[in-house]
Amino acid sequence: MMKQRIIDLSLPLFDGMRGVKFEPYTTIATIGYNTTSLHLYSHAGTHMDAPLHFLAAGGTIDHVPLNKCIGPARLIKLQHKEPNSLITVEDIAPYADKIGPGARLLLRTDWDIHANQPAYRDDMPRVSAELAHWLVEQEIALLGVQTPSVASVRSEQKAELTEVHQILLRAEIVIVEGLANLSQLRRETFTFIALPLKISGGDGSPVRAVAIEEEVF
Repeated sequence: MMKQRIIDLSLPLFDGMRGVKFEPYTTIATIGYNTTSLHLYSHAGTHMDAPLHFLAAGGTIDHVPLNKCIGPARLIKLQHKEPNSLITVEDIAPYADKIGPGARLLLRTDWDIHANQPAYRDDMPRVSAELAHWLVEQEIALLGVQTPSVASVRSEQKAELTEVHQILLRAEIVIVEGLANLSQLRRETFTFIALPLKISGGDGSPVRAVAIEEEVF
C-alpha cells in the first residue's frame, strides 16, 4: 500500500523578521472578526525569484511557468560544505548522470539552522558561477537552496550576486531560496511544490514549499 508523506520545506514568517511586519487591521473586540495587514518584502523567508529580480527586461513572478514549480525533484546532499564556501561542479559530480533537461534540484546544506542569525546571510555557502553555467547547460528547470540567496549578499561581493543570478535567470531557471527542513527528507527523489503569489509585475514572492514522499506499507 502506498502512502504520501508531506514535509513542509518553508521557513515561518513572523512579525519583526527581515522584511516582515504584521499590523492588526480589525479585531473581534472592535468589529467582530480578526484581520491583519501584512507588509512583506518580496524576497522574505522562503521565496521565489522572478527573472525581473536581476534582469531589467526579465519576466515577472506572475508569469513563471507553474509546471516548473510542481513535479519530481532530486535532493543533492552538500552538508559537508563549509561556511563561505563555493558549491562547484565537482560537488555535484556524483549526481551528474541523474541531472538533465527539466530537472528540479534542491541543494541540502542544512543552512536553515542559522535562519534569523547574522551568519545566515553573512557566511552562507553559495553557488559558484561555474556551477550556474553548468546547470544552464543541463537545462534544469528549478534550483532550490537552503540559503537566503544562491549567491553571496555581502556588499563586497555584489558582482558575484549579480552574475550568478543573471546566469540562472537568463536561462529561465526557477530559483527558490530560503528552503528549510531538507534534513527531514528520507528519499533522494520526491515531488516538490513551491507556488508563488500571483503578484502582477512582481520581482519575487514568498512561497509555501513542500515535498511529498511516496512510502510503501
